[in-house]
Amino acid sequence: MSSAAAPGDLPGAAAPRVPPTVGVVVLTQGTRPAELGRALASVLAQRDVVVDIVCVGNGWAPVGLPHGVRGLGLPENIGIPAGRNAGVAETGGDFLFFLDDDEYVESETFLADALALFRADPTLGVLQPRVRTIDDSPAPRRWVPRLRKGDPARSSAVFALIEGAIVMPRSVFERAGGWAAPFFYAHEGIELAWRVWDQGLRAWYAAELEARHPNVPTTRHTDFYWRNARNRVWLAKRNLPGVLVPLYVATWTGVQVLRSVRSPGTLGTLRPWFAGWVAGWREKAGERRVMRWRTVWRMTIAGRPPVV
Repeated sequence: MSSAAAPGDLPGAAAPRVPPTVGVVVLTQGTRPAELGRALASVLAQRDVVVDIVCVGNGWAPVGLPHGVRGLGLPENIGIPAGRNAGVAETGGDFLFFLDDDEYVESETFLADALALFRADPTLGVLQPRVRTIDDSPAPRRWVPRLRKGDPARSSAVFALIEGAIVMPRSVFERAGGWAAPFFYAHEGIELAWRVWDQGLRAWYAAELEARHPNVPTTRHTDFYWRNARNRVWLAKRNLPGVLVPLYVATWTGVQVLRSVRSPGTLGTLRPWFAGWVAGWREKAGERRVMRWRTVWRMTIAGRPPVV
């Protein structure tokens, strides 16, 4: 039984294409209103997609948001990964875009172009764009998350993520278990990348996609070094096969000590770092999902075994 055509329909005409929906989570503490406005405007300007945007206030009730943006106020700062997770539950769409409040995208087809990459290559599980400075000054090397930095305009597989601007299918995010909420901050991008690889997919640095971020000096404090070390241990305890756990931790312990020796001014940071290291072994790390040996092998032949 066929239905009657609607007035104005042409026989045999293809149904209009419905743009894909992207759930967008913008995380903020409300301390950078100008930057937040710029970030939200860059998402609202996206073409050829439907954006479902939630602004998560980590310990702040979002106010004065533009039309088309919903606010989710958390009564306290629950940390970066947990704050992002809270926003995911409030958005719709088959894809997710995580954006920090001090980052933004210039291209109005940024999300459409990202989704085209996923359609073209079904092995991709998460995309990180190239991050450029706002004033076009040289970007910090850490913004290219691979061992051999090389040309930042070169795309490649990666095994860590700079989390300020990330696009991925919602299904991949859910299978990964979301962001590592217990971490509060530091190294949650490594765990997410590892769990994408463990799904038989790849984390990808897409240099043709670009985001902008201010190039400001990072102030390192005691808490940073403590969490950096604790989360290194937790990362291993949560994800690696048992035999690789001490190897991974030993590698990064050596890296940290070597960095401090080479920069005598940072020797004082070893005390909080090793305090965090001890806490990582003593405290429960939360959910343990052991990476398959097949994944270890795939990561190794792709250029970075999960012990470095």
